[in-house]
Amino acid sequence: MNIVLLAGGTGGARLARGMAASLDPRLLTVVTNTADDDTFFGLRVSPDTDSVLYHLAGCFNESRGFGVAGDTFHALGMLQRLGETAWFQLGDRDIALQLQREQLRRNGMSLSQAVGELAQRLGIRCLVAPMSDDTVSTRIATHSAELRFQEWFVRERTLPEVRGIRFEGIETARPSPAAMRAVAEADLVVVAPSNPLISIDPILAVLGPLPTAIPVVAVSPIVAGRALKGPLVRMLQQLGRDPSAAGIARHYSGVATDFVLHTTDAGDAETVASHGLRPHILDTVMGGPAAEARLATALLGLFSPATA
Repeated sequence: MNIVLLAGGTGGARLARGMAASLDPRLLTVVTNTADDDTFFGLRVSPDTDSVLYHLAGCFNESRGFGVAGDTFHALGMLQRLGETAWFQLGDRDIALQLQREQLRRNGMSLSQAVGELAQRLGIRCLVAPMSDDTVSTRIATHSAELRFQEWFVRERTLPEVRGIRFEGIETARPSPAAMRAVAEADLVVVAPSNPLISIDPILAVLGPLPTAIPVVAVSPIVAGRALKGPLVRMLQQLGRDPSAAGIARHYSGVATDFVLHTTDAGDAETVASHGLRPHILDTVMGGPAAEARLATALLGLFSPATA
């Protein structure tokens, strides 16, 4: 049973780690969001993709919430001494991965090929496939300016009110061959509990319509009216949308066939069904590797008990 996980941010990376621990990882492809990629210090950084790589490789910095565990920041300090603005923090080990990916790309590899090579070198057994080899850039419209995603998310700490979101380059971006092949061969597509507005929407826009003959299950990133992580609820409110699990189900209506609610939101099951999605109730909070594997096993068990 071939599984495709659409992933962005921490929720996607955590579920990817849980799934890789719960089934033969060779059956899993994690398609990552690249619309929040940006260039820093001459290096093209892929935060969502790298978060997945670091989680799967067992070296994610849980205490900081980004980067590599135990990292140091000597290079960043020197860059600041040399006059560089360093609001986007890259640790020394993180920079090493960026340098290696840049070298692979200069040697003729596409982004997805370079990520695949890095994953193998990190000992990752599943396939990590960026959504596209073409450049897509999330832009956040605020009351005063349009900001690149990392400017709004990291530099401004999500404080400016969101007036709109657009994905520059999305019209011409094509799916990466690895992502396109994985979706075509999938028996199940799982939409991770990632921010749908900035992590999942660009993936779906690039991939186009998902196969209609297989289940597509989306996991709610909202539990009891709160986002599992990040500014999703506030973004939805600022854009005038329903900031609830049922609201997320409505967002995925027409894309997903099934929707997973946390146990505290079981009362929304009927509303979810009214949006044309089959509701399922699970404990979706992933507080660590054991909880990640538990959710992945339960999720896969909904569709193939033998696989789980």
